[in-house]
Amino acid sequence: MRAIMTSRTDGLTIGQLSRLTGVHIETIRYYERIKMLPKPPRTAGGRRTYDPTHLRMLGFIRRSRELGFSLDDIRALLRFGGPEKASCRQVRDIALDHLNDIRGRISDLRRLERLLAKTVAQCSGTMTLECPVLDILDVHRISGNP
Repeated sequence: MRAIMTSRTDGLTIGQLSRLTGVHIETIRYYERIKMLPKPPRTAGGRRTYDPTHLRMLGFIRRSRELGFSLDDIRALLRFGGPEKASCRQVRDIALDHLNDIRGRISDLRRLERLLAKTVAQCSGTMTLECPVLDILDVHRISGNP
């Protein structure tokens, strides 16, 4: 059973936590539901009260999401002990996998950029039925199939 705190001044409200971390209230509740953020104790009136550990963990989760880590990766990082206890070796393995994923996506985007740039360069921009951009967007247009 969760501890019930006696005063609202014993911790942060969800609104305060949201403002301090820049994470929306519904997202905080979501992280609690999926057990990424521990459920906080509640006041006698039923309000959640968050402590500095919640603040630090939520900041860690938010920054990890900003850097593109998946929820599973973040969950693994938190299992290793989170921001204060994880070993660098464990974190490095996850970060290296993520870095390789990012590099793959960058490579795909560069290929896409080259294709689109080449296609746009072929486009006359005039009012004609022939349009290379539409040709690559509409596969049926090229094949003549409806």
